[in-house]
Amino acid sequence: MEEPRLPLSFIEPVVEDPGVWGARLAIKDNQTTGKFIGHAYNLIEITVPADGDAGAVFAEQRATGRDYFISDLPRADLLALAQHPDASGALIFNGRVGDDDLRTGLCFPNVFHTALSRAMRTDALVQFLVWKQWSRIFLFSGTQPNDVAYADAARRSAKKFGAKIVAEDTYAYSPIARRTDSGHIQVQRQLPIATQEGGEHDVLMVADENEVFGEYLPYNTYLPRPVVGTQGLSASSWHRVQEQWGSTQFQRRFTEIAGRWMEERDYGAWLGVRSIGEAITRVGNARTADVRAYLRSEDFKLGGFKGSGLSFRPWNQQMRQPVLVINKRVLVSASPQPGFLHQRTTLDSLGYDKPETQCALE
Repeated sequence: MEEPRLPLSFIEPVVEDPGVWGARLAIKDNQTTGKFIGHAYNLIEITVPADGDAGAVFAEQRATGRDYFISDLPRADLLALAQHPDASGALIFNGRVGDDDLRTGLCFPNVFHTALSRAMRTDALVQFLVWKQWSRIFLFSGTQPNDVAYADAARRSAKKFGAKIVAEDTYAYSPIARRTDSGHIQVQRQLPIATQEGGEHDVLMVADENEVFGEYLPYNTYLPRPVVGTQGLSASSWHRVQEQWGSTQFQRRFTEIAGRWMEERDYGAWLGVRSIGEAITRVGNARTADVRAYLRSEDFKLGGFKGSGLSFRPWNQQMRQPVLVINKRVLVSASPQPGFLHQRTTLDSLGYDKPETQCALE
């Protein structure tokens, strides 16, 4: 159990229980269907302490006969489960970690990814930028490892879709006492100077996954340009602004039981539990080999309230899904964008396609 990340502003509530409420809602959904065909579902909730051994906890659960696991764990703990000797015969659904290498080289036959990959996020944004003809990008990155990884994904997306990164710069952030009387003055002075070397560009793309400085960039750049990326206009699997494709009722059902809006980690957990329920309903049993085969087949389609049936890519077991392009107040668009085609499905234009990955889980 990690300490929740504090938001930059106290206006945003601190979410202390991301993930679990999505699983709780999905169990209710599975039970609704299951009661008509004699299937029962139970959710066992286990919290691993920040200094705990996730692998040991996993082994204990495997010893009791449990086969299905929804992982809302950081990368190291997810790998501890995936690489555990007792993982054979289990299915693990990753609703949190978006690292691209888990979809391109470090793949596991028992791990399904319902969380977006980093590449899916940047592909969704760059598709939108190209569609808008805002194809000149100033890439402005933090220096933390996650920021570097996001910047790498942004470069790949720009090359993939014909956009051009015309300038790059990094920003080593110095903490600002923004709640003092002079905090906004420091921001107002620092960021125009930091962003003045971008040359002629259409948008500034920020890579700040740790949410250290990116929120300050809109309206504080040297040139008056839109901000996209990890802040500003961003890409998300789910957000409270989503109201289309029948999602209003879905949002309402979640807020009624959780007392807050659904977060991405909640949606990732919901997708994992619902995928299990849908597969068991279709195959008629809970054997993991049969469920895995169905999840990887062309027959599997899950309604995710995003206008398209969701499925898993058999080569790396990443869930195909539309990606919401949002700001904090409104749904701006959803990718894939019009005109971005693919021989199988336009959803495969987002993220790593089969020829781009070394994973061979088929």
